[in-house]
Amino acid sequence: MTPTTLAYCYLALAIVCEVIGTTFMAKSEEFTRLGATIAMALFYATSLYFLAKTLRVIPLGIAYAMWGGLGIVLTTLIGLWVFKQAIDTAAIVGIALIILGVIVLNVFSQSVG
Repeated sequence: MTPTTLAYCYLALAIVCEVIGTTFMAKSEEFTRLGATIAMALFYATSLYFLAKTLRVIPLGIAYAMWGGLGIVLTTLIGLWVFKQAIDTAAIVGIALIILGVIVLNVFSQSVG
């Protein structure tokens, strides 16, 4: 496995852990539920660990843009499916632009290995 492929695997793990951590944050009910709060902290710590490993290969700005952008998209989907939250047309357009931005970074940027 190439270093770039491994870095993308680390980034994917970082994103998934961040989304799970954010889901547990919502479940923690403002940190009043100990189990959910501990799970949130563990998933956030794991996310940051894998994000740090990603930075060995992928530049900070690029990695953070993908981590944040894809985290927003996945967290929004969790909000829709798990928490039954609604989003309007403007939110959908904004999320589509985030996805487009991540695609542009990966397809056209020379900064990504």
